Amino acid sequence: QVQLVESGGGLVQAGGSLRLSCVASGSIFSINVMGWYRQAPGKQRELVALITSGGSTNYADSVKGRFTISRDNAKNTVSLQMNSLKPEDTAVYYCNAVRGFVYTYWGQGTQVTVSS
Repeated sequence: QVQLVESGGGLVQAGGSLRLSCVASGSIFSINVMGWYRQAPGKQRELVALITSGGSTNYADSVKGRFTISRDNAKNTVSLQMNSLKPEDTAVYYCNAVRGFVYTYWGQGTQVTVSS
């Protein structure tokens, strides 16, 4: 099992910044991919950004140029720097980890609210 604990959500005005962090613990060996997803009210959960153990990244088109994902393998953490936030970024953000390309784990979620 892998446990994921997120932190860093909150309320910010449009144009502001927030940084989300996620710490993984437990059976963290062979975690291949870590990432962030979000789910807004009434919408499906969607990919925001992901990063592989080798450092390759992938971003949703809606956040490219504004969000940056990073990973510290030594500390088993993944972070999401969110700049130029928009009201449409408002959602619950979930940390995700994939181990062995088979097992998927989720954090409990952290609320991000962007006011206009």
